[in-house]
Amino acid sequence: MTRVVVVGDLMTDAVARARYPLARASDTPAVVTMHGGGSGANIASWLAVEGSEVAFIGRRGADITGRNRDMELMGYGVDARLVMDPERPTGTCVVLVTHKGERTMLSDPGANAALSPEDLPRDLFSQGGHLHLSGYTLLNEGSREAGLAALETAGRAGMTISVDCASSAPLERTGAEPFLEWTQNAKLLFANTDQAKVLTGRDEPAAAAKVLTAWFPQVVIKQGAEGSLWYSNSRSEPVTAPAEPVERVVDGTGAGDAFTAGFLPAWLEGKPPAEALAAGNRLAAKALAHLGARPRL
Repeated sequence: MTRVVVVGDLMTDAVARARYPLARASDTPAVVTMHGGGSGANIASWLAVEGSEVAFIGRRGADITGRNRDMELMGYGVDARLVMDPERPTGTCVVLVTHKGERTMLSDPGANAALSPEDLPRDLFSQGGHLHLSGYTLLNEGSREAGLAALETAGRAGMTISVDCASSAPLERTGAEPFLEWTQNAKLLFANTDQAKVLTGRDEPAAAAKVLTAWFPQVVIKQGAEGSLWYSNSRSEPVTAPAEPVERVVDGTGAGDAFTAGFLPAWLEGKPPAEALAAGNRLAAKALAHLGARPRL
């Protein structure tokens, strides 16, 4: 089994689900819950619960939420390599969910923004392993050097590398050209439809994926309810897979992270792209039926 090393963000999600349309400048009844979050930590958690050997590299604050997130990761079976920041708090994300299910996120990276190359345990970077880098690490200026160092170290060690695009708004602020330049040694890119459009200017996912294969040998586009697709620079047409039906969507937070965690093990085992896409879609559907971004044990 290939060990997966995830470098990325660790957060606490405060999720507020409005029961009615938002009453601006007034009160709106809502259900508010707190969960472990952060794209990188979510992916590591799902991978571990699904049976993969996984280590997570990140940074947390010297606070109770940081300790809780650390214990939570270990409880899932993750080899959590978290550096404790003496000054910055553990990252927090406020997720506002409207009565129609639309999500808006307000993120405070906290200790994530101080992740440095010195925080990367070199014993985890070895031939035969796989590095998955959360795009947030590159999009945040404070942690960018750590992300670049992780990519360089993994490349020198002969590891396979995948990268996700994190979020469309910070990706657009950073710019497509720098992001593509930083990540061009990755073998596999994960993006959703909006992120792929930011990188390529193409509205149609298959067209965007085809453009992206100029930088990456393989590209996966997550399309939500439309399923997912895989494209390779060695093929003329994409491979697609429909989304798994979900009887009742409880929470969409982290479903894309669960997809990545479902896809990666099958891909690393060399299974056909359609099979890997289906595995990702199944885990995403499982996440949609859960409360919060992390798996429930």
